[in-house]
Parts: sequence; C-alpha cells; structure tokens
Amino acid sequence: MKNVGEAPQEELATGERSTRNRVARSILDHGPSTVADLAKRLGLTQAAVRRHLDALVHENVVEPREQRVYGARTRGRPAKVFALTDCGRDAFDQSYDKLAADALRWITERHGEAAVVDFARARITAQAETYKKAMDAAPPEQRTEALAKALTADGYAATARSAPVGEQLCQHHCPVAHVAEQFPQLCEAETEIFSTLLGTHVQRLATIAHGDGVCTTFIPRSGGGDSGSSTTRTTPSASASTAGRNPA
Repeated sequence: MKNVGEAPQEELATGERSTRNRVARSILDHGPSTVADLAKRLGLTQAAVRRHLDALVHENVVEPREQRVYGARTRGRPAKVFALTDCGRDAFDQSYDKLAADALRWITERHGEAAVVDFARARITAQAETYKKAMDAAPPEQRTEALAKALTADGYAATARSAPVGEQLCQHHCPVAHVAEQFPQLCEAETEIFSTLLGTHVQRLATIAHGDGVCTTFIPRSGGGDSGSSTTRTTPSASASTAGRNPA
C-alpha cells in the first residue's frame, strides 16, 4: 500500500505516518470501527487513535459515520464509527478500475446487459471452485467461516459472525468496488454464488459499492436441510435482484 495523504519529512521520521497507515489498514480489514475498536486492535491509547483519525479525516482518507445497527437497538446513542472514503480506498489496491469499467461498458454497448451478466457469473463461478474446496473440507457448522477465509485469500478481508437467527458474512474490502458501483451485476452474481455454495437463500444487506462500509450478507440458520452439502444449484438466490444495491 502506498502512504495515504501527504506528510512533512519530520513526521515520516517519527513513524507517525506508519502508525496512521496502520489505522487506515485496520479500518480496511475490519470495516467501520470505533475509536475503542481501533485502540484495542492496534495496542494504542484512544487519545492516540483520535489524533490519527483527526489527521485521516482532514486528509479525506476516513470519515465519521453513525454506526449501523441491525436488529433491536440498545439504549443510548450509537457509537460513532470511522469508515474509509473512496479516496482512502484508492490508496490501497484499486488498480485497473477504469480499464475494467471501460471493457464492461464496451461489452454492454456491443452485446447488451445480458452479456455483462454472463461475464459476472462466469467470473465468480471460476473463483468459487477454490471456495467450494475450502468449504467441503470444513465441518457443516464452520462452512461460512471457511468461505470467509477463502474470500480473504482473494483480497476481500472477510469475516463470519453469528447473528440472532443465522450468520453474517462481512467483506471489509472489495477489490472491484469502483467497477461494481457502475455494474451491480458483479454483486448480484456474487450473491447468487454464495447462495449456491451455502445451499440456502441468502440476503445482501449492504455493499461497499453503494456507499456502505462493509459488504454484508445474511445467511439464515438452516431449518434442518443438508447444510453440509455442496451440491450446485442453478436457481439464483431470491435476493440476487437487489444485491449490490443499497437497501432502503
């Protein structure tokens, strides 16, 4: 990763910029984070984290947001979280975005949107071969976590966590976010393949491509079906039509 923002020479000499990059990288890997979250992960004081965040906000690398709460709200005001801006994400690995978007636009103009859908499905299906192998090697109850680890190896910085009636698959980084903003078919195909791999209907709750801090996919708890099976299904997820679009 290149250094985010500009810094005077004396600041670089003291390691301030290195620590600031660690703060930005932690937000990339874990999604929108509170000051307390960052301090715990990085072994810094909250005062030090706030100082670095103030500088990153000034540089338009991160921005403060109200924390999203899924499910019942607890009492009190939601904690403020800090998320990467588009500028902040550009400081990491967003290479070749314009070339990819231009290529997909050319495909659309010459062959129609259906060709883009076919491309998106073919692309994620090829990637999914590796994901399937990782999931097949995991116990049924750890299949979502295995998928998250396989996605992380592909650059998506993914995690799996329990939810009240299922699980959430969170992708804290998306290497194709800028392209997916213009071509949501990429997100829709990804949602379909998650449904196929997990053998259940899934619901995309949020995407980085449409302004959310994390791509979040809800996976309902199995109602007793064969959750360990990796049998490929050709029927797309019922939620695929809204994947990649910011939920209302």
